[in-house]
Amino acid sequence: MKTVGIIGGLGPETTAEFYLELSFQCQRLNKVARPQILIYSVLLPYDIEEDAIAKGIGEERCLPLITEAAIKLEKAGADFLVMPCNSLHVFIEDLRNSVKIPVLSIVEETTKFLKKENISEVGIISTAITLNKKLYENSFLENKIKQITPDDYQQAKIGKMIHNLVSNRHDNKDREELIKVINSFQENGIDNVILACTDLQLLIPQHQKLKIYDTMKILADATVQEILK
Repeated sequence: MKTVGIIGGLGPETTAEFYLELSFQCQRLNKVARPQILIYSVLLPYDIEEDAIAKGIGEERCLPLITEAAIKLEKAGADFLVMPCNSLHVFIEDLRNSVKIPVLSIVEETTKFLKKENISEVGIISTAITLNKKLYENSFLENKIKQITPDDYQQAKIGKMIHNLVSNRHDNKDREELIKVINSFQENGIDNVILACTDLQLLIPQHQKLKIYDTMKILADATVQEILK
């Protein structure tokens, strides 16, 4: 089995969920041994985190921190890297250039998944950074997938919701707000929605009619496949 290095702490609860997902999936598929997993929890100052997530600004201040994490994980013996944070994938090429080992992309893996499922139109719930930088939009356009986004008012609420999640202050009200946004996609005839922020899976949103795909789960599946190669 390969050793995976996780650039984590963005936020911590999601990193923990991602680790458990990898461990349980590998155990289910391989009865020989538990997977080797390295985690580097990024020392992210709260003001940078709040600006990037809630306001969608200053994300470039995260770059030295995540490249440092990548380099340290490589030195620690990781065979490949993953980062269960959508927004900071805006720096995926910087990460790849900072190390000599492969770095899986949550955007690339999600695009592959949607193509495999023959999904050509999808609603997206994400941070402002992910939308403003056209992180998924560019990948989707290349693969003939149409992206539908929330309106500005909904996006502002999503930003607050995500900030509550990484600050460990979320509650049922946040889940209800998320369901309202998902309902608006249904009203516009959208059948599929992706949670393009890995922290959103903590709210465990469910819908009777729409299919909701969690990008963290998609990345975890791809990571397990790479570990077991």
